[in-house]
Amino acid sequence: MTRMVASLSALLLSIVLLVSGNAFLMTLLGIRLSIEAVSPDIIGWVLVCYSIGFVLGTLYVHHIIGRVGHIRAFAVFAAIAAVTSLMYPMAISMVFWALLRVLSGFTIAGVLVVIESWFSSRASNSNRGAMFAVYQIVFYLSAAGGQLIINVGDPANFMPFSIAAILLTLALVPLSLTRMEAPVIEQVQRISFFTLARESFTGVAGALICGVLIGGFYAMGPVYATLMGLDVAKISTFMASAIIAAMLLAWPLGRLCDRFDRRRVMFWVVSFAALAAVGVSFTGADNLWQLTLLVGAFTGLSATIYPISVAITNDRMESTRIVAASATLLLSYGVGSVIGPIVMAELINLLGPKGLFLGNAGFLLVLAIVTSLRITYTEDVAVEDQEHYVPAMPETSSVLTELDPRNTEFCESPEVEEMHEESLRQTG
Repeated sequence: MTRMVASLSALLLSIVLLVSGNAFLMTLLGIRLSIEAVSPDIIGWVLVCYSIGFVLGTLYVHHIIGRVGHIRAFAVFAAIAAVTSLMYPMAISMVFWALLRVLSGFTIAGVLVVIESWFSSRASNSNRGAMFAVYQIVFYLSAAGGQLIINVGDPANFMPFSIAAILLTLALVPLSLTRMEAPVIEQVQRISFFTLARESFTGVAGALICGVLIGGFYAMGPVYATLMGLDVAKISTFMASAIIAAMLLAWPLGRLCDRFDRRRVMFWVVSFAALAAVGVSFTGADNLWQLTLLVGAFTGLSATIYPISVAITNDRMESTRIVAASATLLLSYGVGSVIGPIVMAELINLLGPKGLFLGNAGFLLVLAIVTSLRITYTEDVAVEDQEHYVPAMPETSSVLTELDPRNTEFCESPEVEEMHEESLRQTG
């Protein structure tokens, strides 16, 4: 395993640079738009364009990669992402920025597909569970670290955008120098929304509403913090704490999901997340620790809704359909991430900063009702028949779902098989 991780060092370094640069830019844009006194509803429409571009990217970048190859496609996507970050301060135009956000989302999706396909190609049946976890930990820590870079410069100046461009450009270097063979990317099949909803309505609804909550928070969280009067240093801590909370709560809640009926776990997670959201809406910026704690509880609990939704869905799927179902749930999450910023921005515009979390509480209440009704009117899956819970992360492409330990259709690449044979010869 150590040897395998070492061979992935270039991939991991590219992930760190890419994710931290992209997370930093997303928060920077929210703060900069607030500084420019743009109304929250307009900010929501501008920032949601990233999610639109990302969803389109996950659907279509495979064709580009298949045509020009992994290294060239990665270089093109990363270069365009870096260039767009430099173009924002050149013209403070909402239409221009919206177009840049679409382009940025599309190219980031392309970069992630390349990285995750390489990551998947290096996995074996014996280590893919650990690699799946390593990827997610690195992703979360990089996203949290990206928030702290906000402290480096004044968001009203050009320099922070240049720093984002530097990080995105540096992500090119490790992978461009790699000698790993390019894997073959196969288009992951999806089950239709309606088919999947008939089999697991709670799972589809949970993925969709999780996208609304997390997409809305990542886009409008910096705007909320700015309107609450937090300075740049406090905003960076505020956003980083929320991301770390999402990572820390994934595993303990996973243990509950393996011991109890998952839909009931979902109901209580959603209920407590709603209470935390209501608590945030009535907490002022003068009590920063309480505000950060409640926001961390909200984001941490909300982020677990997606993996619980995946687990609920997989419990009702044949093992051969898990990857297809997960791909559809990712798309459902993506649709939610488009809805979230628009709705939350409108609520902030109407109700002030507290509208963000009152809106979140409303969506959580809807999901709690849906979950309760499904518990009442449909049969449970016995705990002993449940699939093992895996803390899946939604901010990825469908390529990474192949690494899911529950995927019985996973096939090792020829290169990995050769490494195993060589290892056996050396130890035998």
